[in-house]
Order: sequence, then C-alpha cells, then structure tokens
Amino acid sequence: MSDGEEVRVDCHVKVLNDDVVERATRAGLDAIVYAPHFTRLPEIRERAAAYSSDDLLVVPAREVFTGSWRDRKHVLAIGLEEPVPDFIPLEVAMAEFDRQGAAVLAPHPEFATVSLGEPELRTYAETIDAVEIFNPKHLPSHNRRARELCDMLSYPPFASSYAHLPSSVGVAYTAFETSIDSEADLVDALENRVARRVIHDNGPRRIRTTAGELAHLCYENTWKKADRLFLSGIEPTHPGHIAYDGRFDDVALY
Repeated sequence: MSDGEEVRVDCHVKVLNDDVVERATRAGLDAIVYAPHFTRLPEIRERAAAYSSDDLLVVPAREVFTGSWRDRKHVLAIGLEEPVPDFIPLEVAMAEFDRQGAAVLAPHPEFATVSLGEPELRTYAETIDAVEIFNPKHLPSHNRRARELCDMLSYPPFASSYAHLPSSVGVAYTAFETSIDSEADLVDALENRVARRVIHDNGPRRIRTTAGELAHLCYENTWKKADRLFLSGIEPTHPGHIAYDGRFDDVALY
C-alpha cells in the first residue's frame, strides 16, 4: 500500500464462491472476511485459502453462536488458532478468544435477539475490538442504534455486507489506513484500532440488498432449520463433536 491508499475490507461474508470473488473484485475490495454458519475452522481455512489470490485476500473467521438457541449472542472472531464451538456460554467463548489472541468483533449489535447488547458491550470492553455500525440487513433504525452504541462506548467501527447472498458483496466495507496482506495484518489492524472509514451504498442497491437479505433471514431462522442444523448434537460445530476433544463438554448448552 502506498501513502494515502486505503485497504478495503468487507469484514463479514457468509458465502464464498467464484461469483463472490468476482463481485468483490469488481467492487474494488482488497479483502473479505469469510465466516459461514455452523462450519468448523479447518474447513473455513481451507476454503478461504482456495479462493485467495493476489487480487483478493480471503480471511477465515468464525461467527460463534454463544448461549442457547433462545438466548444466542453472535460474536465474530478473527485469528483463531484452535476451533471454538457454538452453543457455549458467552463468557467461555470470550475467554477462549482472549487466550488465543483473536480479534473480536461485535456484529449487528442489538439486532433480532441474536446479538450483543449494551450490557455485553460494556462487560467485554477489554476483549471486543470493534462494533459493526452498518450492514444492509439492518433497517435504518438498527444502523442508527449501532452507531449510537459505538460512539457512546468509544469503540472503533466497522461495516460489512453480512452477505448471505453473493449479490450483497460490495454494498458495504471498511477502509483501513494500513497495509493488510494477511490474516495477521487484519488482526493487528483491529486490535491496534487503526484508523478506518466505514463506507456503504445508501441508494437503490442497498434497498434491494436489504429486502433480499431480510427474506433470507426469515428462512434461516425457522425452527425447522434450527432443529435440522444443530439440535441433534452431531453437527460440526456442536460442542460435543469429537473434533473438540471433550474440552467443552462441561459447558455445552445442548
């Protein structure tokens, strides 16, 4: 990165394929953070590496679903060395992130009962590195409240497309005033509170993206899908899965 340039990062996408890469590159992004639901870290890392190139860095991450299904809080961790499962208490997940030195982001604060709220943002101020102030799944009132929380609690901001659909990629991103050529560089930028700008489309494309993403959210959060995905106890990110070597058996909530 030369003087005066910024590195454009979409800090949270759920999908990754050729279409996503093409859209990200066309939007001028330098990096995307790939954090799919209910997928173990080794698989995320492998897929991120396969789609990374000189033109687009794909950073692996985990959006961990802490708490129970009825009281879940989503937390985005970048730079994990060891897998952390879903459906463990928030305090256990935060301790794991601290132990591993991961950058910790609060996506979509206070959104749809699945997010960190003001009490959690205050409690974990020493662990959380940034708060999301815009994604297109939010309605304008959600984005205003997110910005209010970020300003009130003196957190650095970030934005993302939160893309569950390839067409959402590029509608929002964070422009950092530093070089970011690797996962470690992004972790450092977040943990060191590097200067950044939040940039997003606020025109017709954003409105279309919001409609599409909210429709997808309705499908994603049906009880039928929830039961199929993780309540059987054998899914890849279930805390009782053999991949976690029994480390989380005592704190598993299912």
